[in-house]
This record gives sequence, structure tokens and C-alpha cells, in this order.
Amino acid sequence: MSLGDIDIWVILDILVLLLIGMGPKVALVPFLDLTADMDSDTRKRVASRMVQTALTVALILVVLGAFLMKLLHFTPEALYIAGGIVFLLLALKMLGGAGESEDHHEKASERSAMQMALYPLAVPYLLNPAGITMLVIFSGAIDSWVMLAILVGLVLLMGAFDWLIFRNLDSLAEHLDPSRMAVTEAVFGVLLAALAVQLMLEGLAGLGIISMLGGH
Repeated sequence: MSLGDIDIWVILDILVLLLIGMGPKVALVPFLDLTADMDSDTRKRVASRMVQTALTVALILVVLGAFLMKLLHFTPEALYIAGGIVFLLLALKMLGGAGESEDHHEKASERSAMQMALYPLAVPYLLNPAGITMLVIFSGAIDSWVMLAILVGLVLLMGAFDWLIFRNLDSLAEHLDPSRMAVTEAVFGVLLAALAVQLMLEGLAGLGIISMLGGH
């Protein structure tokens, strides 16, 4: 990802990947479940804390991701595989459907609202394993201050989008039909499971364990 390679299409690609990795969709249903019994003010505080935490972690990964890879002696391929495994577990939870809401409420009774904002809402739901993987990989590909500024700007833009969505869920809730949410949750779970498998395949191919046929 050199400076000469930066154009509008590269930026759009990064933005789409960030939408997958730290966009609101994966965290939306868990957030609604865990904050269902909270008043509006508390829910907004949880939303702000969740987005702030996810955004802070994301920026740290952008700046220090490459250093952490060298410090901990793991390769991008290992990160792809680990991220894919964790992401697959999240996707399977999304596909579980029944009982998930009860599980969320049971966990909600055991932790304070602000603790839930940090975990599991900020990480691994809002900033999910795919996002963590992508940000660390992007960090290793940064070779100029311009590229760093662009990536930080896109992360901040995604954080602002998340904040707008979650801070205004009370006004959006009337448009969120539970049955439709359940359907989209199942469909998105399948898509995320496919992405998880793709991440693992990329890692295995990078290590030379398998060969990726048919192009990429």
C-alpha cells in the first residue's frame, strides 16, 4: 500500500473493509439486547463509551499494529487464521438465534452498564476480529505519513458513523422490526462465516499449507 498506489478506489476499498470490521451491524443486535432494560440516558452513555473504546483500540492498532507483530513474533498469516477462528465463533453465535437474547440478558445482570460497553460491546462486537486483523495488517503496510493520515482519518470517520447510529437508536428503534432483524441477523451471520473462512484460507495459503486456486 505505497503512496503511489493511493487513489479513490483504494480508499473506498479500505472504507468498505472498515465498515465490515468496525461498522455497526455486528454490534447492533447485542447492543439492543444488552441495553433493552436501560433508560435512554444510560443507553446513550453506554453507546458513547462503546464507540470511544472501540475507536481508541482501533487507533492504537493503526499506530502500533506492525510493532506488536514484531514484538510478539507472529506473522500476518497467523493473524488471518486467528482472526478467522474468532470471527467464525461470532458468526455462529449470530446464527444461533434462539436463546441468544436470554444469554445477553443473563450476562447483563452480572455486569455494570459501563463494563458491558467495554466488553463485549466495544470488543469484539463493534471492533470485531476482522477489523482487528485488517487494522494490524494495514499498520504493517503503512510507508508514509500521508498513508497514516488517510488511514487514521478513515477510522475516525467510521467511529463518527458508529456514534451517530448508536446514539440515535431510540429514534431508529421504531423502524427496527424484530422479525426482520432476526432474518438479517441470520443472513449476515452466514456472510460473516464465509468471511471468517476466507480469512483462514488466506492465512493457510500465505503459509504455503494450501494453494488458492481460481484467482483472488
